[in-house]
Amino acid sequence: MAEVKLSAAAQAAFPYDSKVLDVNGGRLHYIDEGEPDAPVILCVHGNPTWSFYWRRIIAHYKDSFRVVAPDHIGCGRSDKPQGWSYRLAAHVDNLVRLIDHLDLRNITLVVHDWGGAIGIGAATKRPDRIQRIVVTNTAAFRSDFIPFSISTIRIPVYGQLAVRGLNGFARVATIRAVHKSLSAEAKNGLLAPYNSWANRIATLRFVQDIPMHPGHPTWPELTRIDEAMGQFKDHPILMCWGDDDFCFTPAFREEFQRRYPAAEVHHWEDVGHYVMEDAPDRLLSAMDAFIAHTDAQGAPSDGTPEVAHAG
Repeated sequence: MAEVKLSAAAQAAFPYDSKVLDVNGGRLHYIDEGEPDAPVILCVHGNPTWSFYWRRIIAHYKDSFRVVAPDHIGCGRSDKPQGWSYRLAAHVDNLVRLIDHLDLRNITLVVHDWGGAIGIGAATKRPDRIQRIVVTNTAAFRSDFIPFSISTIRIPVYGQLAVRGLNGFARVATIRAVHKSLSAEAKNGLLAPYNSWANRIATLRFVQDIPMHPGHPTWPELTRIDEAMGQFKDHPILMCWGDDDFCFTPAFREEFQRRYPAAEVHHWEDVGHYVMEDAPDRLLSAMDAFIAHTDAQGAPSDGTPEVAHAG
C-alpha cells in the first residue's frame, strides 16, 4: 500500500485498506467494501480530495451495498508518477478499466468536482452498468467559467511554487471549499496524501488540464462527454448541491437541471463545495430516500422533479 500517514482520529474515521489495480500511470488504489454481489455505489472524487472524502458513504452503505471508491492516479494512496499526462481521457479510461476489472453492475454513480467529468465520462462508455446517478458540485460539460484564483494556478512557475511548493491548492481548499470549519480529523485526512512537492503533482495537473478553449488537449474528451451525457436524462438522478461554492456555483447546478429536468434536486445555501464535509447527514438522508424511491419505482425514472432547498 502506498503510505498515507493519517492522524489517529482520521485513521479511526477511515479504517479501510485499499486494493490495487495496475492501470495507465501505475498502481491505482481503491476501496472495495461490502459483498461482491451487492448492488454497487461507485464514488468518484475530484481535485484535491481522495477516497477519504467518501468515508461517511462507505460506512453508511457498506453493509447493504458494495461501495467502491478509487483514488485517481496522483491522488490518495495511488501512484504519483511525475511524467504522466494527467489528462481527463486517461483518468476516464482508468475508471472504465476498474469497472470492467471488478465487473461492476447496477451502479449508483456518485460524483464530485472533477470526478463528475471522470465518472460520467466512464458512464458514457459503459451505460448499461449505470442504474442511477448522484451529482454533487461538479461539471461534465464545457464551460467558460473559471474562478480567478484557480486560473492563476495555470501561470507557469507561479503555479508550481504555489501548489507544489506551498500546497496552496489543497490547503486553501480546506478553508474555501467549506461553509463551516473542518475538524482537525477531516483536515488531516484530506491533506495527508499531499505532503511533498512530488506528491502534489496531480493537484496542479488537474487544474492545468481544465480545457477553456478548443485548442486545449482535453477539449475533445470533454466535448465527447458533454455530447454523450444526455443519454442518462431518463435515468434516476439526484442532485445535492452546496450553493455556497465559489467554484462550482449554482449556475453549474442549473445547467445540470437544464440537461436533466426530471432530476430530484436539493440545494443548500449553508453548504459549500465539500458537501460531504458540510452536510453529510443531509446528503445521506437524501440518498437513502432516493435509492428507496427509485428501487420501488424501477429505473429509469420518468417522474416529476422534486426540488428542495434550505437557507
